[in-house]
Amino acid sequence: MIILVDDRPDVTDAYRTSFGREGISSATFTPTDFDSWFHSTSAPDLAAVEAFVLGDFARRENFTRAIKTRSEAPAIALNDSTGLESTLKLYAAGVDDVVRKPVHAREIIARIGAIRRRVTPIAKATDLGDLRIFNDGRDPEVGGAVLALPRRERRILEYLVANRSRRVSRNQIFNAVYGLFDEEVEESVVESHISKLRKKLRHRLGYDPIDTKRFLGYQINSRSAILA
Repeated sequence: MIILVDDRPDVTDAYRTSFGREGISSATFTPTDFDSWFHSTSAPDLAAVEAFVLGDFARRENFTRAIKTRSEAPAIALNDSTGLESTLKLYAAGVDDVVRKPVHAREIIARIGAIRRRVTPIAKATDLGDLRIFNDGRDPEVGGAVLALPRRERRILEYLVANRSRRVSRNQIFNAVYGLFDEEVEESVVESHISKLRKKLRHRLGYDPIDTKRFLGYQINSRSAILA
């Protein structure tokens, strides 16, 4: 999920729509609302944030410093005009990239990916037994054959794999896939997506790699880990 901050609703709404077309969930804030939310939200909710995109508004340097104290997600500043001094101040505050508007949502997504790769090299694929999961938008493979999945199911699988060392709750999955503030979708839809995903994985793998424990959440494992 991408967090968009700007005091102009037309700017944030336009980018939210564009990110949605690319299959990326996002949440929008005015600077005042973001300041209140950021300092009160929980660590698990912040962990679901893939990046912060800051529009051209006052106090961005302060916001960037605050973000860097609680999150490792990239922070990208959007500038309406060029200005060396303001750009240097943003970098000094810890922003990861400064981009001149107009800029397409797909370019912002690409820049986020590039920043994350520079900070922590990301493997293009993760193997769990016969299951291979990619993190570049491709469908997973089972035994070398592609397993076509709807976009939401694929993103849930990618999220489970990225967090395979721990259990994740339904709420965390929902926030990562749909965004923290998508009021048009019920959180229970996650269970429906996971149920369909498990059936497809079970059919192709011969076992269910997603372990569920009531009140504790979901975790994905390879067959060897399940049998151990």
